[in-house]
Amino acid sequence: MEEKQSGSPASLIDSTVVPGDVVLDLSSMTNQTIKLGGGLRQDCDAISVMKAGTLRFSKPNKYWVESSQKRYTPCVEDAVLGIVVDSKADNFLIDIKGPVLAFLPVLAFEGGTRRNIPKFEVGTLLYLRVVKANFGMNPELSCTDASGKAAEFGPLKDGYMFETSTGLSRKLLSSPTCPVLEALGKKLSFEIAAGLNGRVWVNAATPDTIVVVANAIMNSESLSGAQQIIMVEHLLKNIQ
Repeated sequence: MEEKQSGSPASLIDSTVVPGDVVLDLSSMTNQTIKLGGGLRQDCDAISVMKAGTLRFSKPNKYWVESSQKRYTPCVEDAVLGIVVDSKADNFLIDIKGPVLAFLPVLAFEGGTRRNIPKFEVGTLLYLRVVKANFGMNPELSCTDASGKAAEFGPLKDGYMFETSTGLSRKLLSSPTCPVLEALGKKLSFEIAAGLNGRVWVNAATPDTIVVVANAIMNSESLSGAQQIIMVEHLLKNIQ
């Protein structure tokens, strides 16, 4: 396959890329450190595309390919929603919608010691961070942020979890806040946790609110920002 060489990193940002495209040449980026997200790989000094999608960049130095798909490919520092499927002496086995199960060390919690190992039943929903994602190995997870604090990570109780595409879940985590969440937040009070693995958890004081929020999010993927706002207004009329 013939590779398409880019003139500069900025020239392809927010553009459509396909497998084989070379989007970065490290030999021309002296004294710079970059982070690679999903859909990119390094081959010597060339950073090439592994899947079709849109090349994205976030400051200060992260590049990834954004695409909408059901299957999730784990990437370091991703926030994900995982389901406990088994527990061992040293690890919990977690389903994160990846090719293989991930593992969560029993000490990967804030202040974790052998004396206060958490106990999770099979089926428990957790908000987690991917800390290792090497090819051919089970991903490793943590219930802390990079500084070792629990932050927003941990068990998600009650509420409702549903699945979306990875593209939609990334939009829900984007900044500024995506239109559907902004419109819902002006009228309703709810909690939400979105994982880059295409899972979303919603909780609210009433089941009606949970249903409206979940339906609005699932309906929003193919809509423009203005269409999302109109759609939310229509859904809210049905519960008033």
